[in-house]
Amino acid sequence: MSDFPNQNASPTPSTDRIWSVLAHLGGIVAGLIPALIIYLVKKDQPSAQFDADQAKEALNFQITVLIGYVVCWVLVFVIIGAFLIWVLMLANLVLCIVAAIKANNGEAYRYPMTLRLIK
Repeated sequence: MSDFPNQNASPTPSTDRIWSVLAHLGGIVAGLIPALIIYLVKKDQPSAQFDADQAKEALNFQITVLIGYVVCWVLVFVIIGAFLIWVLMLANLVLCIVAAIKANNGEAYRYPMTLRLIK
């Protein structure tokens, strides 16, 4: 008999989905780097398919946000870009937090208006 009664039990939800949450929240601070690292590490692990899927979704969103920042910097010369960059920053913040909450609850989140470049 084992000394640990729940040795074969699955991890708790807080530790099981932490990588998914970090992939989404990492986009607020460091852009696409955290999602890229988590996706590259987790994509080949059969037990971490949820984490890999959510990291891929976060990576696609951060690539879309990066493209949006480039467009906003070009539009700064027409004045509208200065306003749009703040809108994009706020949207990134809100959507990343919503995605992290959904991922923590075990729900697969899909960002709206995201280019799905990584399949």
